[in-house]
Order: sequence, then structure tokens, then C-alpha cells
Amino acid sequence: MRILVLGAGGFLGGHTARQLRALPGARVTGGGRTPARTPDDGLTVDLATADGPAFADALRALAPDTVVNCAGATGGSPVHLAGANARGPAFLCAALQEAAPAARLIHLGSAAEYGAPDGPRPSAETDPARPLGLYGATKLAGTLAVTESPLDAVVLRVFNPIGPYAPETTLPGRLAAELRRAGPDGTVAVGDLSACRDFVDARDVARAVVRAATAPGPLPRLINIGGGAARPARDLAQGLARAAGFRGRIDEGGQGSRRSAAVPWQQADIATARAALDWAPLHTLDDSLADLWAAHTRSAEPAR
Repeated sequence: MRILVLGAGGFLGGHTARQLRALPGARVTGGGRTPARTPDDGLTVDLATADGPAFADALRALAPDTVVNCAGATGGSPVHLAGANARGPAFLCAALQEAAPAARLIHLGSAAEYGAPDGPRPSAETDPARPLGLYGATKLAGTLAVTESPLDAVVLRVFNPIGPYAPETTLPGRLAAELRRAGPDGTVAVGDLSACRDFVDARDVARAVVRAATAPGPLPRLINIGGGAARPARDLAQGLARAAGFRGRIDEGGQGSRRSAAVPWQQADIATARAALDWAPLHTLDDSLADLWAAHTRSAEPAR
């Protein structure tokens, strides 16, 4: 099986590429904005600005059976968000239709596409998408480009990913960095942590991608991937503090995310993932946070 993973250098893309490479007989090619060291290392492409004919030629040469799109942006200017999250998936679908129409496309969406639910009720794939900000709106545009294409395609709508190598653009990644900077007895300033979120380990997300890549026959166009439980963000902060041996104070009086404040509660209904992919999360929140801290500590050590 020939598999192309776009965004392979990112948080979810890295975990996904590693698990796909473990599949017997899989030939995995990474793709991303960072230039490859050699032509055999991977495909250099930015879907937000890529040239259509050149990318189509590259797809023909690779002849992938499966394409996984983990590329996207969580922040930046409106132009950057629209290019990465809306234009990128639409461009990819058009290129696949031209150059590899039989390939299965697996695209990673976001729970931000749902917006705020009507009360504390798990969000199902049949619920309306009502994003509250530009990030969610651009991710929804990308999802629609995929689900309305004629390709063999599925969108895995990912809730709040955590786990090893979470970047500082995410709450767990930023908290890990702040805990390390504060030391064991310092103070970490964050915003309000009362909002409830559905946290899912990045390795479980990657496992869902593997299931989608190897599933026979067509899949539902949209599948939620989450932990299946709503937990206060405060649980995440306290669990990470325990993993770090932090004895200091977590001050919630800082400036928080306006995007997060607008959605006080969110949880995934993962019944479709169970039925279509035979998938359920395996990692507990405590396991994910312990592994996140261990990986963060290793990456912070000076090279020897």
C-alpha cells in the first residue's frame, strides 16, 4: 500500500506517519512545507499556495493508494487560515480527481466546526456545524470540500488532541512549557480552566487514521474522533502538574482564549467511529499527560 501523509512534520501528522509505517507492506511518503533532505525523503508542498499542474504530476509519480491530510493551521492571519484550512483541502481534492482518482482521502477536521452545542450533549456527526470563529469556519470549509467531492473520502473530525510532542500552540503543550519554565515551586499563569473539553490522545487519532486507511469498502463521510468524555481543562492542568512534580500555584487569572471561552462544554459522540472503524480510545488522560511531560522533558534536554 502506497500512502502519502501531508503535514507529516506536525503533531498529529508525525504520530500518524509513524503508525502507518508500521503497517506490513506500507510504503509511506511524507509531505509538508519543510523541504526534504533528498528527493526520496518526501514531497515538499504547501497546499495553501501549491501549483496545480506540478502537484498533480507529483501525485501521478507517487501513485498513492491512500492520501492522509494532516496539514492545516490553528492560528495566524485570516489569509493564512483560509489558505491552509479551506483552500488546501479543496486544492487537494481537485488534484486527486485529476491525478489519483482511485485513492482514498483521509482528512483531519476539527471539533471547532461544531461550535457550541445546545447544552451538555455529545456532538454527533448529524448535528449542525455552527463554528463561532474564523478557525472553525475555515476548517468547516475544508471539510465540505472533502465531503462534497466525488472521491473515496472521509473526514475524521478530531476533538482536543493531547499526548507526546503537543506543540505550544495547544493548551497542553503551552502548559508543559510554562511548568518547565516556572520550576517545581513557581507560579504558572493561565486563563479560566473551567471549560469542559473532550481530550483524545494523538496516538489514538493516528490509530483511527490507520483503521480508516485499511477499512474495506466505503466509509461514512464524517467520523468524530474523541475521547468520549467531557473533562474540565482544569483536570488537564492538574494532571500535568502531577506528572511534572509541580508544587507551585496555577493562577487562572491570566488571559485565556476567546475561542475557548465561547464554547463552555463539548464532547464527542463516538458511536460512528466504533461502528465504522471498530475504534475506541485506548489512552487515559493521565497516561497522555505523563507521556507528554516525559517527551517534553526529553526534548528540553541539551544535546550530548
